Amino acid sequence: MLAAEAAFAALESLDVAPARKLEAYPASLRASWAWQDLDAVRNVKPRLAKYGTVLGSLISGVEMWLGSLGVRLPWTLPHAKPDHAALRPATEATPIAYPKPDNVVSFDRLSSLALSNIAHDHDQPNHLQLKDDAVPITLNLPVYDAPEQRYCPAGVYEIVSVEGAPALQINSQNCIHCKTCDIKDPGQNIRWVPPEGGSGPIYNNM
Repeated sequence: MLAAEAAFAALESLDVAPARKLEAYPASLRASWAWQDLDAVRNVKPRLAKYGTVLGSLISGVEMWLGSLGVRLPWTLPHAKPDHAALRPATEATPIAYPKPDNVVSFDRLSSLALSNIAHDHDQPNHLQLKDDAVPITLNLPVYDAPEQRYCPAGVYEIVSVEGAPALQINSQNCIHCKTCDIKDPGQNIRWVPPEGGSGPIYNNM
């Protein structure tokens, strides 16, 4: 909403320069409740990475408790590495056997996806672009066991067999625009761009 308001203000501006910038957006974001919430938890992830779940959660809990009293610690801890670089090879991970959905408390992914009321034309250009088409099969599959099949909550990415050889299938019409793939892909090979006509989830009941 803040970005939309900044864009609207820029369009209303009397400045007719062709390169308008959303200069009001950074200031309005920093003044918003969203920035306050993000600022309060800025040190949580670096602490978890450095001290582990138990100790990191304890220290972060104390900091957030102080924040609720109006005390802001003056430092911001840096992240040791980007999120995609934290992905471990499949050989270092233990596979998780998830129980099948019971359709009472848990549901399959595609049934849950239908609730997002996605409005994508099935014949629109793919808005999930690969920088190198070979990377999913030459890097992601042998090293990480194709993590895009698991980190995507909408089942967009599938490894299928094409003439007996594995290939990546991108079901872009399922995309809910969370941009997880853009952030988490280990080779940073996936480029998310806005889809045709502003398509995507329509959250009418939110």
